[in-house]
Amino acid sequence: MTDIEYLKKYLPEEKFESGLKRLEKGEPVQYIVGNVDFYGYTFKVNPCVLIPRFETEELVSKTIEYADAVFKEPFKAVDLGTGSGCIAITLKKKLGNKINISAVDISKDALEVAKLNAKENDADISFYHGDMLEPLDEKFDLLISNPPYIKKDEEIMKIVKENEPSIALYADNEGLANYEKILSSAKKYLNQKNIMAFEIGWWQGERVVEIARNYFPNALIRVEKDMQDKDRFVFIFNK
Repeated sequence: MTDIEYLKKYLPEEKFESGLKRLEKGEPVQYIVGNVDFYGYTFKVNPCVLIPRFETEELVSKTIEYADAVFKEPFKAVDLGTGSGCIAITLKKKLGNKINISAVDISKDALEVAKLNAKENDADISFYHGDMLEPLDEKFDLLISNPPYIKKDEEIMKIVKENEPSIALYADNEGLANYEKILSSAKKYLNQKNIMAFEIGWWQGERVVEIARNYFPNALIRVEKDMQDKDRFVFIFNK
């Protein structure tokens, strides 16, 4: 579906012309319409949150598969850097009573969007304001995150750079800062048997594995590719 077709489908007729002008000025169609489809569910989006991507749908799909295989009893999960809430909410919708999930974001504005999406999708999520694991005081079986991972000097699409929140895009240390931040303190927030699932930049696989191996030397660590055959996910399994 083209952006213009998307506008025609989701905008009221009286708003189409103004929407078209916004599109011509370089505004993402998802922000103009105010929502996006993710994993078959509708999520509200605005410039306070990152627009969910297909790759993140793959992260969720793979995580559901692994969680179903590893956890036979109900388990606790946390989504770090939840943004629109699409990861946490989709996991809750697909896994139901098997999962008890919390979600964290450093942006209060993003959390308001996520809370609205949870309400509209009838998903019971516990939300926390803070920097990654910092506001939490309990232990989890599953940790999942699509953190900011773009290098601050990396060239990205103009429409992304000029419209989506920089706090959700960029990270220090060549884009690796949030993996270090999460993995360096994750152990005290995880039960002994756990899964950690991350989305990564296509070139970051070996670097993230190196960080993970430093803190979890006995874990099974896997780098997996997305549908474009690019390294995109890191899964860490502790028994």
